[in-house]
Amino acid sequence: MGFKLSAFADEAGSSLTEQIAAMKENDIAYLEIRGVDGENISELTPEKAKRVRRRLEDNGLSVWSLGSPYGKQGITEPFEPHLDSFKRGLELADILGTKHIRLFSFYIPQGEADKYKDEVMSRLDKFCSAAKDSGVILCHENEKGIYGDNAVRCEQIHREFPTIKAVFDPANFIQCGQDTKAAWELLSPYVEYMHIKDARADGSVVPAGCGEGNIPFLLSQYKDEVLTLEPHLSVFSGFDKLEGENKTPMEKYVYPSSRTAFDAAVSALKELL
Repeated sequence: MGFKLSAFADEAGSSLTEQIAAMKENDIAYLEIRGVDGENISELTPEKAKRVRRRLEDNGLSVWSLGSPYGKQGITEPFEPHLDSFKRGLELADILGTKHIRLFSFYIPQGEADKYKDEVMSRLDKFCSAAKDSGVILCHENEKGIYGDNAVRCEQIHREFPTIKAVFDPANFIQCGQDTKAAWELLSPYVEYMHIKDARADGSVVPAGCGEGNIPFLLSQYKDEVLTLEPHLSVFSGFDKLEGENKTPMEKYVYPSSRTAFDAAVSALKELL
């Protein structure tokens, strides 16, 4: 297996202790760090970030990317406070020892992407200016409801800002009605890393290889690079009490705890690899 595996460890448990255990027991060395002890990564103090890094390194783990919420705001919301938060995020990335920040291209009123294109590009330009000379690579994730929700608009972003790389998320494309093979053909030159998250045509998230995301095809095209598991699988604490014959086909992808859902996502990916 030539891929480097990363994961959103907060999907295994909210506490750093739970996250470290899940990563070590699943033999994954890198985190896309998003939530720690109930706090979003953007809210960590520098002191807390230093403690997190020490604990991770003591356990043989490191941070691949900041799974940040930057750009995950409405395009009509005030931007300056958000930009200030982003600048603090650049400092947190340095403290945590990562050179990557995942970001987004702002929520747009439905059907009004063209109207807000210039404002989106202006805000992304300010992100790029703030990150200049920081050594941090900004990585745009396609997401439902934001400007860069489909492959064509994602490509516009990467052409406009060559320093912004792509996080390719198959499930998010499926949820937007975007064929992932066509998206890959358009965006593969810009991809910095890939999220492993699969979805069915109805938008429901399932383990890798069980949906319409063409994960096996994508893995065959994307060789020996970084994969970040983002399970997003459903958790229902009463699921294990259901009688087997009463479980619907989709309920086999519902899990009794966050940790079992995380482990199932890891197993599905490793089977494909």
